[in-house]
Amino acid sequence: MSGHADLHTLVEQPFALLRAMEQRSRVAHAGHGSGDVSTEWVGVAFRIGQEQFVAGREQVREVLMLPDSITRVPGAQRWLLGIANLRGHLLPLVDMKLLLGSGRTSLRRSARVISVNHREVPAGIVVDEVLGFRRFMEHEYSQGAAKTIVRCDSFMGGTYRRGTEIWPVFNLFELVESKMFLQAAAE
Repeated sequence: MSGHADLHTLVEQPFALLRAMEQRSRVAHAGHGSGDVSTEWVGVAFRIGQEQFVAGREQVREVLMLPDSITRVPGAQRWLLGIANLRGHLLPLVDMKLLLGSGRTSLRRSARVISVNHREVPAGIVVDEVLGFRRFMEHEYSQGAAKTIVRCDSFMGGTYRRGTEIWPVFNLFELVESKMFLQAAAE
């Protein structure tokens, strides 16, 4: 869809209408008049250990505080912290750092639960910290995966670079669909 589509044709498509209005606003704000605007990618930034990552906004349902009580699941892997009742829904909570073989996540005040927006695999991943939204332009993306200390190469989907900052893209859907993640029973 062009950013210059007639807005009247989008009346029955509220999300497309909002997207077109936002794109027009960005073009006007940037002073480009009627020129094209680069595509923007928005992700949720988070930290595992000392490393920062970003996951696509569409892969994150919500970010939550750690719940007060987590019910342990007998016979489960150590990385499956348990099940928590979050807003009336039971959600398995996974210690991301432990799952990836990098030690335990310290459950400090900064630790957060990222509820993965996957239709078939409900999951809450516990990370050291959520850093908020990060917006990147198309030209800041590269296919090459950044070297990470945390062993998560198979879940990386490229990198965004801005100045000296490097933001590896963590594919949460690939994580929750992986054989490693789906085999939560202890052996």
